[in-house]
Amino acid sequence: MTEEVITPSSRKGRFRSAIAGFIEERRVAKEKDKNYEPAKYEYNAWLADAVRRVGQIQAVTHVLKATHPDARGSSLHVAPNALPQRAEIGSHVLGGNFAEDVVGNAAALDVFKFLKIEVDGRRLLDWMQASDADLKAALCNDQDTAATWMSAFASLVREETEPASHPLAKQLYWLTGEDPCDDAQYHLLQPMFSSTLAQAVHADIQDARFGEANVQARTAFREKKPSGTPYRDYRNLAFRKLGGTKPQNISQLNSERGGLNYLLPSLPPPAWKPSGTHLLKQETAFAGLLRFGGMRELVAELAGFLAANPDPTAQTRNRREALEQAIGQELALFGAAVRGQYPAGWTRAPDCRLPRHQQLWLDPDRTTLAVRSDPAHPEWQADDEAFNHAYESGGWADEVARDFGLWLNAQLRKRSDKLIELGDVEMRHFARQAILDVAWPAPMQRRAAGRAA
Repeated sequence: MTEEVITPSSRKGRFRSAIAGFIEERRVAKEKDKNYEPAKYEYNAWLADAVRRVGQIQAVTHVLKATHPDARGSSLHVAPNALPQRAEIGSHVLGGNFAEDVVGNAAALDVFKFLKIEVDGRRLLDWMQASDADLKAALCNDQDTAATWMSAFASLVREETEPASHPLAKQLYWLTGEDPCDDAQYHLLQPMFSSTLAQAVHADIQDARFGEANVQARTAFREKKPSGTPYRDYRNLAFRKLGGTKPQNISQLNSERGGLNYLLPSLPPPAWKPSGTHLLKQETAFAGLLRFGGMRELVAELAGFLAANPDPTAQTRNRREALEQAIGQELALFGAAVRGQYPAGWTRAPDCRLPRHQQLWLDPDRTTLAVRSDPAHPEWQADDEAFNHAYESGGWADEVARDFGLWLNAQLRKRSDKLIELGDVEMRHFARQAILDVAWPAPMQRRAAGRAA
């Protein structure tokens, strides 16, 4: 049988050169080892040994030993783009761009490094899984042997036929039926550590901390110098070490991270916090309303819609009402945010310049406080009693709605050269609902509605 001559410039030659180069690097690295045996690094001999050892490792995305190093159950390989796409952060956000991890015998991890060699933009592992004919020819002149080797290497990514948990793994017994006393009605869930997601987070944090471009941008920021690049910063980080002095016993990626796995701080989402000084010194509570939540965008959208002068159809009416309701919801959230940030009775402060009806809207819990009684300040008692009476009467809601209407129409006129505004009746209706639905208990709303009727 004639042996095929593989030229270096051919595609087969590129595969052969890449493989031979990797084996040579391994040989040079081990040359000074006292157990060094040159014969082990002959092309076919090294590949045959790699085929034997590849069964000792497995490509995975979720690593069991990250939970406990002595756990003996199954790790899993689940491509992120095969996961349900959810709004929450998870492995699924990585899509097709993710790093595979490897678990198993640490002494065989060099086989995975071999399979990660790229030729023509893809890893050897990818070409082997695709049964590439040129790679097969480059592996071995004997085609049967080459086919066997291709199959063995491609099996690095494999599914567990019978996935197994372990007592040292995290486990949750989830009740699927109605009887918590019946063990048969529980389903065993095992949360898995996503090494691929941990790797993506680690890479981004490392780049933010040590990447040249980010370091330069951060330095410019600290020195108050101009920079064309914004900088990223991760604060209040913690980390846990997996694997102790032998991180490779957990997984290959864990070894590359030095066992370091970052933990982000558990923080609530950012909340709008109004400044007490700001509101106390304002003549109206609406001075900063445009900066709250999505109010600016909603007002601009409504202004553009009205300026377009759409035909008076049911669709137009529905669209306008939807925008009005959305603006009303922002108004209600604004009121709730202020009430949640200020202590009851804050409008008693001498610096509070808000009109009484706005005070009643934004400080309703003042009515739950004891009426002040101080001989040196008899006006305090009169003021508290008047405040409580005005709150129960409910007329303040209409006055707040009027103020809001004036504010909103002024904002609409600023955004168009046309004379656009909302009618007083419709304005008061949706604004009053937004104000009362959150600020006033339901029984008081019913009483006020009865009096209005």
